[in-house]
Amino acid sequence: MEKATAPLPAGHATPLRNAAFRRFVTASLISATGSAMAPLALAYSVIEQGGGAGELGVVLATNTVPTVVFLLMGGVLADRVSRSRLLFLGNLLAAVAQGALAVTVATGRATTTSIAVCGFVAGTAVALTVPATQGAVAQIVPAGQLQRANALLRLPTNAVKVVGPAVGGVVVAFSGPAWALSWDALTFAVAAFLLLGLRLEAPVAVGGALGDLRDGWTGFWSRTWLWTYTVAGTVLVAAWLAGFQLLGPVVAAEEYAGARDWGLVQGAFAAGLLLGSVVCLRWRPYRLLAVAVASGLPMALPLLAMGWGLPLPWLLLTVLLAGVGLDVAIVSWTTTFQLYVPQRELGRMSAFNSVGERLAIPLGYLLTALAAGRWDNGTVLVACATLLVAAVVLNLCVPDVYRVTAARK
Repeated sequence: MEKATAPLPAGHATPLRNAAFRRFVTASLISATGSAMAPLALAYSVIEQGGGAGELGVVLATNTVPTVVFLLMGGVLADRVSRSRLLFLGNLLAAVAQGALAVTVATGRATTTSIAVCGFVAGTAVALTVPATQGAVAQIVPAGQLQRANALLRLPTNAVKVVGPAVGGVVVAFSGPAWALSWDALTFAVAAFLLLGLRLEAPVAVGGALGDLRDGWTGFWSRTWLWTYTVAGTVLVAAWLAGFQLLGPVVAAEEYAGARDWGLVQGAFAAGLLLGSVVCLRWRPYRLLAVAVASGLPMALPLLAMGWGLPLPWLLLTVLLAGVGLDVAIVSWTTTFQLYVPQRELGRMSAFNSVGERLAIPLGYLLTALAAGRWDNGTVLVACATLLVAAVVLNLCVPDVYRVTAARK
């Protein structure tokens, strides 16, 4: 089994001593402060111009569809051009899209169409940046520091998730969505110029773009551990989104104290993500991929808690554990991916993996819509939890999962 090569660090030096990594972390943190406010601001932008659930659905779709459609193109580009330049362009494009949206909302000229167009551009920007991100980190940080680097990247971002939505709610309530959207645009612009300063060398491209895409698919399919994790992850994400994101607020309104309790649940989940990042700073598992797979199991607990109607304290505990598990899974998986995929293929492999996860969004919502008319919410939640557990267990039955370790050459 091949493994990407990189110089190993002396001792246990922290990646924060690396100036390029500090720049990357700073850019991620600044961008996260705007992104945490954006969803609420976007929703109220649609509402303020008279839109409802249908119009909001159109806007969200136009943001998601281009990400899925253009991800493969972004993966090919990430293996052909400088990843720092690609990250710069993607963040700059997002800044332009959010800035234009902020102006139209502030001037009262926003329509569903104009908001959807800006969302389409922003979704395209995501398709450009996602495949380049993991490759950029692997270029900046030595192999022996990758897990700590990935945890450090998620630590401030998760901290922002705890307070960002609340701050965004205050800003939108007192100043309107245009101010929150303007801040989001500004943070993208600042992050863009910070990332441009990385000046990462471009990977060596051989052949044409279509040939690169075909070679990328061959490489993806030849790595059993990679495509099986992607398939299992698609099922897991679909079950989680259907149960937690879609049915969660409905169950909170029917079985708990509505928005107040759901706010506590969201806060507990964000706190779990933050705690998971701290765990990854201290714990360096040997069987990285097995840990990444198994850490998805706690995500079934909140679905079961809501499906069985457990009291709120138990639900909060399960959500906290789910957040810890999810963050450990993300850090372990990202580190595995960066270690075992060569630099020249990181962009395309990341794109194929991300396409599966993005497709889980409409898949999860479609499954819920089909099941809602036949079963009650509790039954659907238990079914989602069962599907999630089955995906994890089946993935753990793949022998290659245990061969992918943190051992160095």
